[in-house]
Amino acid sequence: MGNREDLLAGARRAILERGVAKVTARDIAAEAGVSLAAIGYHFGSKDELVTAALLESVGDGIGDGMEAIVGETAALPLLDGFARLWDRMPEVFERNREALLASLENTVRVLRDADGAKALGEAAEQGYLGVAEQLRDAHPELGEDEVVAVAKLDFALVQSLGIMWLMNPESLPSGEEFARAVAVLARD
Repeated sequence: MGNREDLLAGARRAILERGVAKVTARDIAAEAGVSLAAIGYHFGSKDELVTAALLESVGDGIGDGMEAIVGETAALPLLDGFARLWDRMPEVFERNREALLASLENTVRVLRDADGAKALGEAAEQGYLGVAEQLRDAHPELGEDEVVAVAKLDFALVQSLGIMWLMNPESLPSGEEFARAVAVLARD
């Protein structure tokens, strides 16, 4: 690995151990085994490094978990696969609890800055485009507008359900409840 990759990996480890508010640039540099100056050279600031590391960590953990479930349920009717996805996402949240917490903590910090908020919005768009790619592969029978609509719904749900799961894992609606709600709305 190069310094940039070492910094991302070191930042993820340090953040998950200490939290966003408590981690320092020195903590990250020490964890990565690189100089403090490498943070500025590769990322501009500790805050930008933290955001990049968390986007990667949550994208890998949550995104890869979602992708695996979508792939496993591709042979099911679309609404059944949708229900199964949301029944299984709490497992993904559990495996990524600390990353979810750190990401939420960082999101609040980033949203206080207009440039940071814009960058986070762009990252969110890339997130739903990633979900769309998974759906396109799993369900080639869907039209592009349908893929994007379902991807945006899935992305919005994963964001909100991740927060709800952190507050009370037992409070999440079941996949069947979500599927029933979508079916009811589609009747209108």
